[in-house]
This record gives sequence, structure tokens and C-alpha cells, in this order.
Amino acid sequence: MNRTENVTKVDYYEVLGVERTASDQDLKVAYRKLAMQYHPDRNPGNSEAEEKFKECSEAYQVLSDPQKRATYDRFGHAGVNGGPGMGGFDGNPFAGAGFEDLGDIFGDLFGFNMGGRGAGRGAARVHKGRDLHYDLTLEFEEAVFGKETQITIERREACTDCKATGTAGGRGPSVCSQCQGRGQVRYQQGFFSIARTCPACNGAGSVITDPCETCRGDGRVVKERNVSVKVPAGVEDGTRIRYQGEGDVGRNGGPAGDLYVELSVSPHKFFERAGHDLHCTVPVSFPQAALGDELTLPTLDGEVRLKVPEGTQSGKEFKIRGKGVPYLNANGRGDLIVQIVVQTPARLTKVQKELIRQLSESLTVENTPTSRSGLFDKMKEMFS
Repeated sequence: MNRTENVTKVDYYEVLGVERTASDQDLKVAYRKLAMQYHPDRNPGNSEAEEKFKECSEAYQVLSDPQKRATYDRFGHAGVNGGPGMGGFDGNPFAGAGFEDLGDIFGDLFGFNMGGRGAGRGAARVHKGRDLHYDLTLEFEEAVFGKETQITIERREACTDCKATGTAGGRGPSVCSQCQGRGQVRYQQGFFSIARTCPACNGAGSVITDPCETCRGDGRVVKERNVSVKVPAGVEDGTRIRYQGEGDVGRNGGPAGDLYVELSVSPHKFFERAGHDLHCTVPVSFPQAALGDELTLPTLDGEVRLKVPEGTQSGKEFKIRGKGVPYLNANGRGDLIVQIVVQTPARLTKVQKELIRQLSESLTVENTPTSRSGLFDKMKEMFS
């Protein structure tokens, strides 16, 4: 076989690092790797990388075209670079039969679609519906014990007048004449050919020439909808409940979005929540703490009796089991933790002062400072 080789050029198969029997997919994978490695945007100011990029782009453009590849296999570089009747490489890696594959590859690099394969030409793009958010405020007790309520939301639903087509005649949209249904138009910027969203159809690939008067071509209309919200017992402030498919309906047959109900829990007047336990502080007088007493305390379930033993110190905590918050989606409840605080009277009568003075003479307390660690050591000795 007579072959006229251009000695100044490397064999295209060697450039891509593939065998001469390589499949189209093998070529594409090899070129993708090299293009990502040597692309000028990743190697600014590197002339050697730029040349490598041009070289592998040229090789791929020729070998990805079945006719050019056959000619190259038979005649070599001379057959695809200026030979009579031979379509050679034009210096633009995006031109020619391999443009769609190149678009896929450079879409990975730049984060956009180059206008190659995608939705069928003229086919309307399918879009998922928008997610909706609703803020629901609960009373403290409602969050603890749960609640079922109705909320009203506004969401986009399919237009019944045009059967969601967006057109008055119900025929659906027409192919965009500017982008021919691709949803993108190409712009030449020096060495590169870049695809951008079509301004005529905003990337939809289709346009509506006779919009429905009800939905104005959107195919959807805003309607009020009642949604039943079931708040489980034990939820916390900031909890989000997701209702799948209760958001806006999708466009052109796309799936509906979701509804997110975010819960805000109002504070209680004296209970504070810590996990599944409730905490509160109860003031007592000095006589109650010294002599002991029995207190009536409110809980979220009603009143309970708490026995305060004599000699109770300020800060002492008592646990009332099962009077806390129910476990979310499980059996059982947390506890109610009651802290006793001995209250010192701010104002006393002369008689009260005299009585306390007499009492103080019979009570002796060593007012010697003690470190926390020292106190801990003494307690350790007592219980060892």
C-alpha cells in the first residue's frame, strides 16, 4: 500500500495512546483524559500544553469521524490534510462530525452543555416542581404531646383549561426557530465554540405562540390547598417535616416538588427542655428546707406531690420519673427534674429578726473557705 506520511506529525493513534483497532468509545475515553490534562484553561501560559491540546484535538476530530478515519488509515496525514477531495482538520476542535462528543467532554470541564446530545430536538424540557416551605408555630405542650392540624398553602397545579400544555389550542409548544430545538445557540470565541442558553426560548427548546389565557403559557396555575399536618409527640424546635409531592407540580410532566413544614416551639413559662427531660426551679423557705415539707407541683400531666426531706440544701435536685417528654416515635418518656432553691427573705420585721438572732446563737457554722476539689475529696472519704 502506498502511503505518503507527513514526517512532521505524530501518528494520530500514538497521540491518543490507543491501538489502531480502538473503538469509538476507546477514542472518546482517551481524548477526554488528554483534553482535561492539557486544556489551556488548566495550563495558563503553558505553550507546550496548548500544543498538546491542539494535537490531541486534531487526532480525535479525524479518528472520531468514520470517513476521515478510513481515509487516514489508508493515506495517512496526507489524506486528511489538503488532499484532493479530502476534508482535513480545520483548526477548530469543536467543528466536524465529532462535535457532539466534544461537547460532552467539554461540558464536564466547564460545567455546561455544549449543545450536543440531550433532550430530543424540539422536545420540551422536563422540570421538577419547586419545593415549598411553611413555618408552623406550636405551643410547648403541643410539641410534647403532638398535634394534628390543617394548614393552607398556595402551590402551582396543572392548568385544567389547557391540560397543562400552556397553549390555547392544546397542541403544545412549537420548536424554537432560533436554536432549532436544541435549547442552546453556539458562539465562536477565538479557538473555542461555546454553547449558551438560547435567549429566545430560555433553554426550553420550544416556544408557545398561542399561550393559554388562564395560565399564560406556564401550564400551571396557583391554587390554595389544605394539607393535613400530623405533628408527632416529642418533636423539638426546628424540626422539619417533609411531605413528598405536596410542592409545586412539575413542568412538562416533571415530578412535583416537596412541602417542608418547619416547626417553631414557643417557650414554657417555667419548664425548660433538655433532650427528653424537663427542668424547673422551685423556691422554698428556710424552715421548709430545714424541717422538710411536702409540696404540690404542677406538671404537663397535672399536679404531683413532692416530699422535701428535712435538711435539704439549696440546689438539691429531685427526679420525678416519667413526667418529661415522650420519646419520638418510641415508647417511654423522659423525667422531670426539680431543683430546690432556698429563698432568703429580703425584708424582716423586728420580731422575725429577733427570732432568727436567737436561732443563730444555737447554730454554729465554720465559715472557712473550702475549694471545690477539697470538698470532693472529703465526700470521697465519707463514701469510701
